[in-house]
Amino acid sequence: MKFRAFKDVSVAEVGLGTWQLGSADWGNVNEQEALQILQSYVDAGGNFIDTADVYGMGVSETVIGKFLKANTDKEIFVATKLGRRGDAGNGWPQNFTYDAIKRHAEDSLQHLGLSQLFLEQLHCIPTDEMRTGKVFDNLRKLQQEGLIRYFGASVETSEEALICLEQEGLASLQIIFNLFRQHVADEVFAKAQEKGVALIVRVPLASGLLSGKFKEDTSFGANDHRNFNANGDAFNAGETFSGIEFKEGVRLAGKIKAMLPDERMAQWAIRWILDHPEVTTVIPGASKISQVHSNVEASGLQALSADTHQQLRKLYDEEIYNKIRGHF
Repeated sequence: MKFRAFKDVSVAEVGLGTWQLGSADWGNVNEQEALQILQSYVDAGGNFIDTADVYGMGVSETVIGKFLKANTDKEIFVATKLGRRGDAGNGWPQNFTYDAIKRHAEDSLQHLGLSQLFLEQLHCIPTDEMRTGKVFDNLRKLQQEGLIRYFGASVETSEEALICLEQEGLASLQIIFNLFRQHVADEVFAKAQEKGVALIVRVPLASGLLSGKFKEDTSFGANDHRNFNANGDAFNAGETFSGIEFKEGVRLAGKIKAMLPDERMAQWAIRWILDHPEVTTVIPGASKISQVHSNVEASGLQALSADTHQQLRKLYDEEIYNKIRGHF
């Protein structure tokens, strides 16, 4: 595992996303399986775990908290997110007041068993809320009070990323960036690097499309977002298959696979992301230990050739970009 700088610490360039561990929107992962996935990731040299308060409404954070309690000898950096809760009178715009943000951060601290959050991120909140800047003032106050060490934002669009980059003290941006979403590098990366803001890449495998394992007739469970949100019916289509229609995505994934050095499509898709030096860490999820091992393997691969990068970008510009749906 190789590491990259995140402010004053070094984090694994391949992190672990834990949406799956909430046993919501991806099918079910029981607690024992979740703990084994976390252990496998850390045993492989990983130290950066991303979660959110709404992943199973605290389930993901709680299982991570149990894991941390059993691994106090290891330095593990946990990033969480807030802003999307709709329980007990919460919701938009109530979630963005100082009192609500503090309450949600304190809930995350309790779930994780921590006294301070390493990184608290806004969780794809409305663009207008980012633009006013008040929510960032609230995060700064939490930082001054010692509840959080750093704050960042998870965003849907380049426009939102650029809005956030104007905020003093922003430590990180979490963005969708993959072989089905290449233009983000053109629009955001240089500015983030100029500002010293870490880039956390989510949806690196386009919900599994870029693993090369799906066929046009592949089906998903009723509680899997790749079923109920395939066309953006529940939330932004960009979060599922990066906004590409599934069958079209399978076809395009086949074209991408033919350009890669060998059959390890998932690993090369992650390697492609890591070939961008502005990226701090990529956070593929895992519902199986084998997926953890596959993801981590990307850190040890050599960079793709300049010619391969050019071929992949040409395919993107000519056949992929105009097929993206949702906010991007």
